[in-house]
Amino acid sequence: MYYSNGNYEALAHARKPADVDHKSAYIVGGGLAGLAAGVFLVRDAQMPGKQIHIFEELPVAGGSLDGAKKPDIGFVTRGGREMENHFECMWDMYSSIPSLEVPGASYLDEFYWLDKDDPNSSNCRMIYNRGNEVPDDGDYTLGKTSKEIIKLIMTPEEKLGTETIEEYFSEEFFESNFWYYWSTMFAFEKWHSAIEMRRYCMRFIHHIDGLPDFTALKYNKYNQYDSMTLPIVKYLEDHGVDFQFNTIVNNVIVDTENGEKHAKKLQITVDSSPQEIPLSDNDIVFVTNGSITESSTYGDHHTPAEITDEPGPSWKLWENLAEQSSEFGHPKVFYQDLPEKSWHISATATIKNPAIEPYIERLTKRDLHDGKVNTGGIITIKDSNWMMSFCIHRQPHFKDQKENETIVWIYALYSDTPGNYIKKNVVDCTGEEITEEWLYHLGVPQTSITKLAKQDSINTNPVYMPFITSYFMPRVKGDRPDVVPAGSNNLAFIGNFAESPTRDTVFTTEYSIRTAMEAVYSLLNVDRGVPEVFNSIYDIRELLKSMYYLNDKQKLTDSDLPIPGFVKNKGLEKVKGTWIGELLEDAKLI
Repeated sequence: MYYSNGNYEALAHARKPADVDHKSAYIVGGGLAGLAAGVFLVRDAQMPGKQIHIFEELPVAGGSLDGAKKPDIGFVTRGGREMENHFECMWDMYSSIPSLEVPGASYLDEFYWLDKDDPNSSNCRMIYNRGNEVPDDGDYTLGKTSKEIIKLIMTPEEKLGTETIEEYFSEEFFESNFWYYWSTMFAFEKWHSAIEMRRYCMRFIHHIDGLPDFTALKYNKYNQYDSMTLPIVKYLEDHGVDFQFNTIVNNVIVDTENGEKHAKKLQITVDSSPQEIPLSDNDIVFVTNGSITESSTYGDHHTPAEITDEPGPSWKLWENLAEQSSEFGHPKVFYQDLPEKSWHISATATIKNPAIEPYIERLTKRDLHDGKVNTGGIITIKDSNWMMSFCIHRQPHFKDQKENETIVWIYALYSDTPGNYIKKNVVDCTGEEITEEWLYHLGVPQTSITKLAKQDSINTNPVYMPFITSYFMPRVKGDRPDVVPAGSNNLAFIGNFAESPTRDTVFTTEYSIRTAMEAVYSLLNVDRGVPEVFNSIYDIRELLKSMYYLNDKQKLTDSDLPIPGFVKNKGLEKVKGTWIGELLEDAKLI
């Protein structure tokens, strides 16, 4: 396996690996990573579909890429996916997946045309004081603390270790709009890993100007299951891939003698019946270890979602693997001892009463029902005790949604603080109570809140996810297993709890697909390069641009950056009329 960039190899087809017709693949987990592994096995390794088996514990594929109308409670999405143009592995894959909406087009074509016709943006990123836009919305307000971000980027990962974001940054940093934007957009909390924040800063530096107004982002037409999961499932089914639902993989028995690793047996449970599958070296196993949405519990408009911290089958499988080798990672680092304040609750609200719509449209300045971008991403309520945010994507969000209905996704970053209107922690609230808190912050008159929060006006379903922020817990090298552990012959780890050898970031669709691509290409010796992570951090133009926007569009001479006086005065004069001067002018720094 090797890395490439540019379109030379991106447009090439791999030659068929030797002996692939005599190999089989067992994929543990039918989420995005598992589905992507199936695609790369079919497309690039050219393995016959009938020899590819995907085991999924749920009765449906997609994992966290969900979205459904539950017959007992209504529409539910546990989360959403923010995408950008430089998800190199993702768009590589989707360029081969036929669209289910546009005849003769790939899903990439469908997505690309949608974004061209209806580009994403936000007209309001942050509100306070019951539905009023924050006066300095759009500015980062970092001041002198911008240098702390620069210092973080300059610090090698090994020196950060298990240091948290709170331990690294000053108190002033956390008062900036930048932190409010950053923490709510990516679900970073103060006790999360400074390493992961550093990776995000470096990975997405090319979007520094597009984060406040979300022009950096791209979204699907519908919910992530209908838009992203179903096309892949259809592709795999058309190629004869074997899906086995309601199937739990309890353990993979691995021979670890002599520094080598050979998967020898799968221990599975199918519809409560234990079974074993013997493996040879021609049987390749891809394990999705851990899950952020496993063990989810569902409430409804009148019932809170049950609180739980019980690890599910994917965590137990990882524990069983970790007992066999230290190179298989340390799962407890990620799922044990999550702070009580952590994000756990999201809620899906279906608005039925048009009386609520004006309170939203005055923020978005858009028609909710014109089929185009609405909020463009989350709107964060800055003075919310829960640190509540909400998002309204293109409507309809579900194909079977009624014409007058609007789907709203709501989440609360803090779980242990009573609300401003509902004096309860969000984890203890019914859908109706979450709705009341949201309507209060929208500026709905208090005399109308109780009536508009009734189920005949809006139906809200909360979901409790015990491990939703596990990706960002402080960790060190070795806590996540390598995609292909040293000496592994036929075992790989995929998904966001596997360690890609790149500088890519977890909690993204790209990372799931990247690890799957790396795993397939490595174990089957696919003669095609894995696209390199976009190299914006090495682009001087992007670095200069970041200086401009991190300092709220100030020139070097006006900024609080620690630049010596002689550089600001004589030095800047000397570079005028040179290539360096041109770069600085293009970045608006002089």
